[in-house]
Amino acid sequence: MDSVSHGAADVAVDGLSGAVTVDVDRVRSHVSEVVRSTVEETLNSMLEAEADRICGAGRYERTADRVDTRAGSYVRKLATKAGDVSLKVPRLRKLPLETAIIERYRRRESSVEEALVEMYLAGVSMRRVEDITEALWGSRVSASTVSGLAQKVYGQIESWRNRRIAGEHAYVYLDGIWLKRSWGGEVRNVAVLVAIGVDQEGFREVLGVCEGAKEDGESWRAFLRYLKERVLRGVRLFVSDKCLGLVESLGEFYPEALWQRCVVHYYRNAMSIVPKTRVREVVAMLKAIHAQEDGASAREKAGSVAEKLEAMRLPKVAELVRESIDETLAYMSFPREHWRGLRTNNPMERLNREIRRRTRVVGAFPDGQSALMLVAARLRHVAGTRWGLRRYMDMGRLRELDLARETELASAVA
Repeated sequence: MDSVSHGAADVAVDGLSGAVTVDVDRVRSHVSEVVRSTVEETLNSMLEAEADRICGAGRYERTADRVDTRAGSYVRKLATKAGDVSLKVPRLRKLPLETAIIERYRRRESSVEEALVEMYLAGVSMRRVEDITEALWGSRVSASTVSGLAQKVYGQIESWRNRRIAGEHAYVYLDGIWLKRSWGGEVRNVAVLVAIGVDQEGFREVLGVCEGAKEDGESWRAFLRYLKERVLRGVRLFVSDKCLGLVESLGEFYPEALWQRCVVHYYRNAMSIVPKTRVREVVAMLKAIHAQEDGASAREKAGSVAEKLEAMRLPKVAELVRESIDETLAYMSFPREHWRGLRTNNPMERLNREIRRRTRVVGAFPDGQSALMLVAARLRHVAGTRWGLRRYMDMGRLRELDLARETELASAVA
């Protein structure tokens, strides 16, 4: 068998079969280098021509039209689709070299930074960002570079996070999400508290997000103060789990608002004290309470359910129903069309799942501020999507209910 080598390709001819074998990797490498060097040469030629045009004369040329002279050059790297190239940018003694090539480079650099930050904050993993930059521009952008670029938009995020809350929000959902943070060489938990609301037109809005040392009374008071100072008003109902200190804090800042305990979390708490063999039966009994047509019927049903639970020798569950079932029935004071969206904290749970999806790729944050910024950035991104642009409730139903109650009250007084 004879071997023939030509340029970057190795071609082998088999005398028996006539097969030809090509080293594809070497061919591609050679072609890429040829393209890269050609791009580099072309751009440098363009820079030389641009310098000649600004000076009014070529290098070493003596002419009356000359307005400036050369002062050497400096090297500048430029990332292109063909790979990194080295530009020898001419220096001029008097005039600035405002070349279109450099301006395009600056615009490209700025657009690349914006794209990287948007990918990062929109939830694209760091590894994926590196892969995308390599595919687009022929070079990988490091994780530290992306993190540095993200710092540039943190000011915008802070401005959004502390903006004044416009209008009224009748329904507000509250929850906290636990994330990991590094602390003195250890990994500890940090809570990020989030509030979303339904405005007068029925659209959902992210009202606030703050770091909480933990989900306790002091953290919730600080969070509600933060919302109050940003003029959150018109709240008729808060929906949340029964977090430590939350209910007391709500009474301190929004005494006129009702509180709805998430029905799903209530069921879970009840099931923790029910034998596994009775879980399905007890869940059906609790669901029957919330299937009633109004609050009075639901409370009457709860009494009979508690009696039946005692007969089943489940006194702890019966006591839970008697003492706290009212916490789960506040939603029945509002339009029936809104019941499905008010009796649970599901709207917040969906957001929390999205936050966890994004933060999972990070692992442990270096500090609470980093965790807060990424969560806030993600929430701002979600709020600008279909989530925040689609009407969630028909708030006309609430206005109709208020009018009917006012008319009924006026009739009773007369």
